[in-house]
Amino acid sequence: MSENRAGDRELTGTQEFTRAQEFTEAQKNAEAQQLTEAQKSAVAELLRISPVADDLGRRFAGAGHELHLVGGSVRDALLGRLGDDLDFATDAHPEQTIGLLRGWAESIWETGREFGTIGASKHGFRVEITTYRAESYDGVSRNPQVQYGTTLADDLMRRDFTINAMAVSVPGHEFTDLFDGLGDLAAKVIRTPGAPELSFGDDPLRMLRAARFAAQLRFAVAPEVRDAMTRMATDLDRITAERIRDEFSKLLCGADPIAGLRLLVGTGLAERFMPELPGLRMAIDEHAQHKDVYEHTLTVVSNAVALEEDGPDLILRLAALLHDIGKPDTKAIEGDGRVSFHHHEVVGARMTRSRLKAMKYPKDVIAAVNQLVFLHLRFYGYGRGEWTDSAVRRYVTDAGELLPRLHKLVRSDCTTRNRRKAAQLSSTYDMLEERIARIAAEEDLARVRPDLDGNAIMELLGLPPGPLVGRAWRHLKELRLERGPLDRDEAEAELRAWAKDQGLSA
Repeated sequence: MSENRAGDRELTGTQEFTRAQEFTEAQKNAEAQQLTEAQKSAVAELLRISPVADDLGRRFAGAGHELHLVGGSVRDALLGRLGDDLDFATDAHPEQTIGLLRGWAESIWETGREFGTIGASKHGFRVEITTYRAESYDGVSRNPQVQYGTTLADDLMRRDFTINAMAVSVPGHEFTDLFDGLGDLAAKVIRTPGAPELSFGDDPLRMLRAARFAAQLRFAVAPEVRDAMTRMATDLDRITAERIRDEFSKLLCGADPIAGLRLLVGTGLAERFMPELPGLRMAIDEHAQHKDVYEHTLTVVSNAVALEEDGPDLILRLAALLHDIGKPDTKAIEGDGRVSFHHHEVVGARMTRSRLKAMKYPKDVIAAVNQLVFLHLRFYGYGRGEWTDSAVRRYVTDAGELLPRLHKLVRSDCTTRNRRKAAQLSSTYDMLEERIARIAAEEDLARVRPDLDGNAIMELLGLPPGPLVGRAWRHLKELRLERGPLDRDEAEAELRAWAKDQGLSA
C-alpha cells in the first residue's frame, strides 16, 4: 500500500469531519492499530472465501485474464463483515466471462450484461463479475453510458468513493489501493478517488450514496464532498425515481439513518425527491413548542429504530419519517395564540401516498405506510381509558396486521421532555395494550368477522349473491365491532330486523 496520506491532507471545516490537520503521536498510533485490525479482518475473510475465489481466479488466469475482488467486497472484508455476495472486476468481456463460468458455476445469469456484469453461483456464494469500465453520464440522460476500461486502474478511478476503490487479486491476493482507501476506512471518512465534481458529474446518484454510507457505516463525509453535494444537488434530477428510491431505502435502513437524513436536508438533496422533509423545519410542534417538527420527526425515527426487534423495518421507518408531513399544510393559529394542526394525519396520509407513489414504492408498502400515518394520532383520543370496548375493537381492526408497527409508531411519537407527561402517556398506552390483549383473548380480535357469513345471510334472507349480501355483511360486522360476539339467535334476529328496515322480506 502507498504511504498513508490521510494525515497530510487538509481535513478541517465541518462538525461532521473531526480529524485534525496535524495528528498527535497517539492519534497516529490509534489509526495504525485500526489499520492492523482491518488487515487482520481482511485476511480472515479472504481465507474463508478463497476456495471459491481462488479457484475462479485460476480459471481466468489460465485464459490470460485478470480477476480482482473489488468494491464493497474488499471494504466489507476489511471491516470484518463480508457476506456471501462477492464482486469481481476483470479485463475479460462479458462473452468471455460467460465462457469461463460455464462448467464451473452452478448457475449463471446475464441480467446485468448491458452494464458488463455477469452473475453466477457456486457453493453458496453469489458472484458478480464486471468488465473493467469507465461509465459516465452525458449530462442529459438518466442512465449511465457504459464504456469498457482496459486496466484495473481505469476501473478503480471510476468508482464512487476511495473506500470502494480497493482491490485484491485472485489467486495472488495482491492488494491494490491507489487512492488510500485503507487510510480513509480507518479514519471513517467518505471521500472520492478524484475531484468530487467529476465523480458526481459521472453519476449524480453518488451524492445520495454518500449519505447512505454515512448512515450505514457511521462515517463522516469529507468537507469537499459535502460542498460538491450542495452545489450539485439539482443534478439528482437526472436520476430515475427507482434508483433514488433504492438508495434512499438503504439509507433509511442504515445503522444511523439520522446522520444520512441530516446530510440530505443540509445539502439540499432531500428537496429534489422528498421536499416535505425539509419543509417540516418551519412547522412548530404543538406538543413541544421548543422544537420544530423536523427535529421532532428525526427523534421519532430514532425512537422507532430503538424499538425494532428483528432488524431494520422499512415500513415502520418510513411511517416514522412521514407521520407529521401534513402539519405544514394544516397549521393554524387559534384565538388564544396556540398553534394547531387539525386533521394533519388525514392530510399527511394523502401526502404520504402521493410522495411514495412518485418514488415508485410498491403498492403494498404505500398502503401500509399510508395507514400507519392515518392512524398514528388516534391513540390521543384514548384519554385515561375512556374508550369503549367498541373503540378498542375498531382500533385493532383498522390497524389489522399493522398493529405491532402502530404500537411502535405511537410510542415513538412521544418525544416530550416532560418526564411526568412522558410517563403518563407510556402508562396510558400500556393500559390500551392490556385492554387489547384482554379483548383479543375473549373475542379473537385478529379476525373480527360478522357472526353470520355470506352463505348464512343468503340462506336466511333468500338472497342471491350480489350487493345486498355485502351490505348485510357490513351491517353485521358493525354490530360485531360495537357489541362484541353475538350468539346465533341474536345474529339472526338482528339480520331480520335489518332486512325489514331495508324493505326486504325474511
